[in-house]
Amino acid sequence: MCPTPCTDAQYTQILREELVPAMGCTEPIALAYAAALVRKTLGCTPEKVLVEASGSIIKNVKSVIVPNTGHLKGIAAAVCAGIIAGNADAQLQVLAAVPPEAVGDISAYLEKDPVRVDFLDSPLAFDLRITAHAGEDSACVRIANAHTNVVLLEKNGDRLIDTPVYGESEEGFTDRSGMSVQGIWDYVQRVNIDDISGILTRQERCNMAIAEAGIAGDWGANIGKVMLAAYGNDVRTRAKALAAAGSDARMNGCEMPVIINSGSGNQGITCCVPVVTYAREMQASRETTLRALALSNLIAIHIKTGIGRLSAFCGAVSAGAAAGAGIAYLHGATFQDVCHTVVNALGIVSGMICDGAKASCAAKIASSVEAGVLGWEMYRQGQQFYSGDGIIAKGIEQNIRNIGRLGKDGMRETNLEILKMMLDIG
Repeated sequence: MCPTPCTDAQYTQILREELVPAMGCTEPIALAYAAALVRKTLGCTPEKVLVEASGSIIKNVKSVIVPNTGHLKGIAAAVCAGIIAGNADAQLQVLAAVPPEAVGDISAYLEKDPVRVDFLDSPLAFDLRITAHAGEDSACVRIANAHTNVVLLEKNGDRLIDTPVYGESEEGFTDRSGMSVQGIWDYVQRVNIDDISGILTRQERCNMAIAEAGIAGDWGANIGKVMLAAYGNDVRTRAKALAAAGSDARMNGCEMPVIINSGSGNQGITCCVPVVTYAREMQASRETTLRALALSNLIAIHIKTGIGRLSAFCGAVSAGAAAGAGIAYLHGATFQDVCHTVVNALGIVSGMICDGAKASCAAKIASSVEAGVLGWEMYRQGQQFYSGDGIIAKGIEQNIRNIGRLGKDGMRETNLEILKMMLDIG
């Protein structure tokens, strides 16, 4: 039985739910949020803390800098920052307002070694639990399936929140099962631009700002700067370089917010920055730019829904293909043009692994944006990949299902092997 197609109101709500601000890589920030919430529930600074996290969370936190901590890395650093200086009410901006004097307090607390980290053998890709103790008191927080989805909150054995978890379903979010590229396309054509302008303008403002900061500063491996120096300043290079530079900055401790997509700041940057870069070069109207951004974001969400929030499949791949669709839209593409752009892009870079959040994410973003742009250039020059070429299938929706199957099921064991390599196990 086919799901009921999403309504225009649902598509707008999906944009509202997914395009939210976060400061810092979202997995360590989710840990900091849980830690701030456990401290708030406990009512004091914990004497000892147990963090249990699924493999995908461990992988995504290991190598990334936690903002406003003096460049600390890792799970214990994120948890200590949340406990000492986090604002639980701010959710994914939990560390946005850390005062300078608190940075030393975070380091001092971390040096006491109050945090023990254990692998959580969970069927869920996204699953974390923090249990804290102070004297005779205890508190526990569990977040599952999405970065702010608190399913358990407990103090001294009393359950303040106790939400059943049914597999990897995301309770409280708008149902995504009725999404389709045709439905997204139709929505983008007819939506009242005033209904989405605020959401998308905020994304453009925040994500372009961190991209420009990435070019101006010295962050990580400076992939954005390297690309501009090596390949010039044409719009195609700028689109890739600016997106990479946003990740350069974000992965390496830049304390600026990003508007995320599908729970990921890197994906939010990838969906947005290349499209805006082309729109500015082409002097596209404001309305056309916003509709192109809506198309890019929703296609990325649609592809990522089948993969899941965390996977061994690099999320930049789906976002880069979606950015290609947004760029095609700016050029006056038809629905068929957009479908072939996405399929071509997915045929190029699908299978790129996610081995955690770190400096090389910027280069993966650049490669994914290149695939998106090449996918569009291929089709407008009469070239395409055909059904039977590897995992390429007939029809856009079957291709998206194939990518979901590859990312969610096919790469499950790959995810475990990546984690073992990162932790030097076996």
